[in-house]
Amino acid sequence: MFRQIMRWLLGKRLATHQLAEERFSVLWGLPILASDAVSSVAYAVEEILIILVPAIGVLSFLWLPWVAGAIIVLLLILTLSYRQTVEAYPGGGGAYIVAKENLKPIYGLIVGASLLVDYTLTVAVSITAGTAAITSALPSLFPYHVGIAVTIIILMVLGNLRGLRESSRIFSIPTYAFIFTTIALIVVGIYKHSAGLAPVPAEPMVEIGTSLQAVLLVVLLRAFSSGCAAVTGVEAISDAVPSFREPAVRNAKSTYVLLAAAIIITFGGIAYLAKLYQVVPVEGQTVMAQLAHQVFGQGFMFYLVQATTAVILGMAANTAFAGFPTLLSIIAQDGYVPRQFAMRGHRLSFSNGIVFLAVMAALLVIIFEGDTHLLIPLYALGVFTSFTLAQIGLLVRWFRLKVPGWHYKAFINGLGAVITLTTVIIVTVTKFSHGAWIVLVVVPILVLLMLRIRLHYSSVAKQLDVPNEALPKVNLKYQFEHHIIVPLDSINAMVLKALRYARGISKNVVAFHVEIKEGGADKLKRKWEQLDTDIPLVVKFSQYREIVETLTEYIRSEEHSSRPGDMITVLLPQFFVSHWWQAALHNNTSLFIANAMFHKRNVVVSVVPFYLEDLLTRRELENLNIRELLTKLGVTAAELAFEMRIEKERILEVIHLKLKDVPDPLRTKIIAYLLQVKENLG
Repeated sequence: MFRQIMRWLLGKRLATHQLAEERFSVLWGLPILASDAVSSVAYAVEEILIILVPAIGVLSFLWLPWVAGAIIVLLLILTLSYRQTVEAYPGGGGAYIVAKENLKPIYGLIVGASLLVDYTLTVAVSITAGTAAITSALPSLFPYHVGIAVTIIILMVLGNLRGLRESSRIFSIPTYAFIFTTIALIVVGIYKHSAGLAPVPAEPMVEIGTSLQAVLLVVLLRAFSSGCAAVTGVEAISDAVPSFREPAVRNAKSTYVLLAAAIIITFGGIAYLAKLYQVVPVEGQTVMAQLAHQVFGQGFMFYLVQATTAVILGMAANTAFAGFPTLLSIIAQDGYVPRQFAMRGHRLSFSNGIVFLAVMAALLVIIFEGDTHLLIPLYALGVFTSFTLAQIGLLVRWFRLKVPGWHYKAFINGLGAVITLTTVIIVTVTKFSHGAWIVLVVVPILVLLMLRIRLHYSSVAKQLDVPNEALPKVNLKYQFEHHIIVPLDSINAMVLKALRYARGISKNVVAFHVEIKEGGADKLKRKWEQLDTDIPLVVKFSQYREIVETLTEYIRSEEHSSRPGDMITVLLPQFFVSHWWQAALHNNTSLFIANAMFHKRNVVVSVVPFYLEDLLTRRELENLNIRELLTKLGVTAAELAFEMRIEKERILEVIHLKLKDVPDPLRTKIIAYLLQVKENLG
């Protein structure tokens, strides 16, 4: 049932050779990898005005275009720089690889940790902003905004687990719909304003303070740092170059051009429209909602703008769902995070990274109660730290390699390094007390964790490594003195199969039973005496009913025949039921023993599986033939005859018959034996 549900949700699994088919073109790559930057248009202008309006009032609309213009210049420099990154490092990894290879590994880890934090914040901010757009159009849903945000994250996970190609198709239409509706809003808004058809702004403006000159620079810097949310997500394309179809480098560079054009038109247009209409941020209604209402009224286009805004803000998280798992897989290949993150899943996506990102983002949404304005101050610092180190890394690369045209490339990256470093300082100073300090604490902690993980992997590799020159000297003919212990609770078909297997590989076999009440093992001892075997039965009493501890003490004791250096195998008989829920009906003691024995030196844990069908279902029982029953029991005809105390020939005579066709009294005896097996195993 579980597999059927997963196949329905995720689609059929893909073979590794189908990876090339999962890559996307420029048309599909833009909405997947650029939706974060494009969606920032929906709230970046609002974040600028939230800083400007309370401080300088009506002058906000004089300075808004200048702040937006500075951000657009920054975007252009980053676009040029990351196009160079794509060309220099077509294997993906972006800023992480640049910093690691051209500076030092520690700088690469700082970049990696910063980007991982930023991607997580991208999901949280985008989803909460999208939820705000929904509640702006439908205020009655506001009390449920946290639950709505978490639900959207879950839907995003399901979409991305379906693979690159399907997720690109799912999330592309909303991105293009947002771009075109935003352009329509800008064009119609400018036309109405120029034609004198726009309504007069109704919101009162904050009065200008007397200390305006003293605080203006600080206010503008704070507004700039808040508006820098518009350029977050730019690095995602360079992280995921291998996800593009060939020629991957050219397609990735083309996507950067389209990304820059889309943001300049939409972000610049909304900033200009906000200046014309002088919208003021208010509680419960976004700037985009106010602009759409003033331009289109409370009609179809208003709701279309709100709908596409809500969807794109949710879909913007898809940039993180594309970039985060890819970056994490590259870091995992270097051994700085668990290697499970480097493995592709059911649909060739990095499933572990996708799920991990969703869990972290959902926690942020819950902790910050789905408030976008509380999350924004954490947002830009990490990504601009990575921007800066990447620019410096490329600058070092050009000075070292001196490839043709390196002067131009070095100038671009040098200018980018100065501007992004300046932005880091501005963001740190202006946002520190508003939450940026959290990033300054979390990133070093993540770097330390990465170093510890790498140290662990290095230690494991060192201990497991066998040098090539040592291979000829390895003695594989050495024979261990081998001892086998078979823990048992009763004598049944499963235990007998394990004992036969144990005797087949060693003469030093012991059956071990823990008695938990006085006289509890008497029945077992009587049945054991009836067996034709020289395997000793060891019974130990435990007044505290501690099976694992009693077995461990026996292995360590002098009573056991093993000596230091000998190998001991704990051979565990374990049956497996036909339905998953039936496992909960049994003690599964073998699993607890196995887990405890894994930590013992010179002790090998082995399991003898016994596959048990639901033999108590009368219809299934009667429609099985005797050969099928023998297979399911894991015994031969001779062994079944021995257990039932009948001649082997009687079993062979009916081996091709269904149980319901076997004549009595043999049929009744077989059914009685099967029921006894079931009772003993229960």
